[in-house]
Amino acid sequence: MMIPQKVADRLNEQVNHEYFAFWTYTAMAYALESMDLKAYAKWFFMQAAEEKEHAEKISDYLLDQGAKVTLKSLSEPQANFTSVQEIVEKALEHEKKVTGQVHEILALSRSENDPATENFIGWKVAEQVEEVASVEYLLTLTKTASTQRDLFMLEGKVGKLVAAQKGH
Repeated sequence: MMIPQKVADRLNEQVNHEYFAFWTYTAMAYALESMDLKAYAKWFFMQAAEEKEHAEKISDYLLDQGAKVTLKSLSEPQANFTSVQEIVEKALEHEKKVTGQVHEILALSRSENDPATENFIGWKVAEQVEEVASVEYLLTLTKTASTQRDLFMLEGKVGKLVAAQKGH
């Protein structure tokens, strides 16, 4: 194995965190579907797919380094929400938490003198800046809605965000 065991263990934890994020965003998307907010739901389904890709990318790196991938059971994600704003706020909390986790991996790779992982995890550090900014923007938009009608009006704007992300 070319990667320090401590780093491999921490990356395995992150794989599981990324799959939990996939699960969480999928639950949020279904909650939004049930509110008939199709563009919001599509945005969250896209985020979920991205989180799954992150888990797979980290898993591939572990395998390339000669380490094993260890999947653990996931806890049940929150599925009941009182509002769209609550969903987006929870998503923002989650992205900030993941940013901290990624920074921990970066610090660990440095302390374990693992330049390969330090280089690898750089994509995720940059990705988290983008993720937090994206959710913060969605929250800013969402807070402008004071009625259900306003939310339906925002659907067009959110739909444009989805289209822009697909082209990204």
